[in-house]
Amino acid sequence: MNNEMHIAVLPGDGIGQEIIPQAVAVLEAMGKKLGLAFGFEQAVVGGCAIDQEGVPLPDETLRLAMDADAVLLGAVGGPKWEGLDYAIRPERALLGLREKLGLFANLRPAVLYPMMADASTLKREVIEGIDLMVVRELTGGIYFGQPRGVEAFEGGERGFNTLVYTTKEIERIARVAFDVARKRRKKLTSIDKANVLESTELWRRVVTQVHQDYPDVALSHMYVDNCAMQLVRNPKQFDVIVTTNMFGDILSDEAAMLTGSIGLLPSASLGSQAIAGRPECLKGMYEPIHGSAPDIAGKDMANPLATILSAAMMLKYSFGLNEASTQIETAVFKVLAQGFRTPDIAAEGTKQIGTEEMGRRVIDQIKAL
Repeated sequence: MNNEMHIAVLPGDGIGQEIIPQAVAVLEAMGKKLGLAFGFEQAVVGGCAIDQEGVPLPDETLRLAMDADAVLLGAVGGPKWEGLDYAIRPERALLGLREKLGLFANLRPAVLYPMMADASTLKREVIEGIDLMVVRELTGGIYFGQPRGVEAFEGGERGFNTLVYTTKEIERIARVAFDVARKRRKKLTSIDKANVLESTELWRRVVTQVHQDYPDVALSHMYVDNCAMQLVRNPKQFDVIVTTNMFGDILSDEAAMLTGSIGLLPSASLGSQAIAGRPECLKGMYEPIHGSAPDIAGKDMANPLATILSAAMMLKYSFGLNEASTQIETAVFKVLAQGFRTPDIAAEGTKQIGTEEMGRRVIDQIKAL
C-alpha cells in the first residue's frame, strides 16, 4: 500500500496528552515494520480548545478531522470546565465530531483477557471467555432529538428531550451490526423497549425486516432492562448487541466493567464515508472508552492500552490492515501475560510500570513478533 494514511491526532485533555503519544508511537513502529506510510497532524479539542480558542471544537480542528482518513482521539473534559454553559462544555466536541463526520455507528468490544479475570467483580466462572461487541447507534435518538430544553412550568421548570428514530437510521445501524455479527459468531441481539416506547417498537420492526438480508445470522430481541440483568447474570450468551444511542451508552459501560477495567477497552465510531482508494474501508474516529482522569494526569500513571487497541481497530476498520491490527492486539496480550501492569490494573504478583514504559513494551513485542 503506497498511499499515505492521514490521521488526525486529537489528544484532548488530562491523560489524553500522555496516552495518545503512546498509540502514535505504536502506529509508527507498525508502519516501519510493515512498510506503511502514516501521516499525523495534531490539533486541540475539548477543554484545552476552550482555553485556547474559546470553543470545544475549533473550526480548524473540525477541518482537520474532516480531511483526514481517520481520527485518533484521547479524552476530553474535567472538573475545570464543569461550570460552563452546557452548550460549550468539552463534551460537546464529541457530539459535534460525530455529527459533522456522520459517525453513526459506535463499536465497543468487551473482551476478557484471561490474566485479568481476577480484576472483575464477578465470579471467574461467569466472566471467563467473554467476547462481545456492542454496536450503538450514535447520531440519533434522545441525544439529538428535537425539541429539547428547559422551560418555565407551573411555578417551576420543565425539562424535556425527544426520542425519535427514522426507518433509514435504524436500517443503517442494523446493517452494520449484522455485518459485524457475520464476521464473528453470527449471533445478533437487538435491544429495545418496544413494550413501552413506540420509537423502539419501530426499531424492532425495522431490525426484523433487515434480518431478511442476513439469513445466516441468528437474530433475537431483548428488552433493555432484561439485557442489563443478563449482562451480569450470563454475559457469555451475547455475541453482538445492537441498540439505540442512550441504551448503548449505558449498556456498553456495563459490558466494559465485566472485564475488570475500562483502561483496556477501545472503541470505534464509523460512518458511511469510504476512504479514497479503499472502498471497503470506512472513515472513523477511534478513542478509549475512559475519561480524562485529571487526578492522575502528568504522573506517568495512565493506562495507554485502550488507546493503543483503539489504534488497532483503526488499522482494521479504516485501513483494512487486519494483520497489523492483530499484531498490535497480540503484542498487548503478551505484555499483560508477562505480568506488566499500570497502576489501575496492578495486582499482587504483577510488575507495576508507567504509561511510557507500557508503550515501549508493546512496541518491543511488535518488533519481536
